[in-house]
Amino acid sequence: MRSFCLNRHWKQVDQPFRVGFVSRRAGVSVGWGHGQRCTYLPGRSCRLIDTLNAWEPLGYNQGALRDEYVAFVGASPGSALDRDGSAEHVTASCFVFTPDLDQVLLCFHKKGRFWVQLGGHVEATDTSVASAALREAREEGGINDIRPVGAILDVDRHALGVGFTRCSVHWDVGFGAIARTDLAPSTSGESEDVAWWPVTELPDNVPVNFGHRIQRILDEIRHQSDVD
Repeated sequence: MRSFCLNRHWKQVDQPFRVGFVSRRAGVSVGWGHGQRCTYLPGRSCRLIDTLNAWEPLGYNQGALRDEYVAFVGASPGSALDRDGSAEHVTASCFVFTPDLDQVLLCFHKKGRFWVQLGGHVEATDTSVASAALREAREEGGINDIRPVGAILDVDRHALGVGFTRCSVHWDVGFGAIARTDLAPSTSGESEDVAWWPVTELPDNVPVNFGHRIQRILDEIRHQSDVD
């Protein structure tokens, strides 16, 4: 396997994640085409639909699930991104890796009692789901110098366990970022521990299929980097 490093992305970036190109999805009436964007929904909902439609996933049945996300947000734009609007809502995840993609930063979730990626709910002050992912990564990981890389990397809809009282289903959108391992992470109010883990030696207590999700994310990062 060829070596890989994202040091070329190591520059000051604090803006929405890159969106590659636009396309039109069958059955989703959002007025899409070159030079046209979603304009009939609230700003953040439109931005998410635009970003989802711009994303061409590698596989893993992500394309069909992406279209379900577009339909979900389009059908309930006022509540889809609001944690208090419905028991089912969009969340934002940020998978933080070292520049060589050999390690991933995970936190030990208090409610879930497992190791998981950084991320959480979209707040009213977030301008987009992408900015929510970056904010959550900085807050939960305790590292401010985190640099976003790529566009959307995956979508992962999952039901929640009994420890979660207000939420039943998270429509999670995964983004990626890089950070240097010499910057020590620190815990937050929502995590008991934060640590770097080799992507090939993840802890035992992680969510179901978490290892597969990590691999899917890594494949997307490499693919999007090659496309660049």
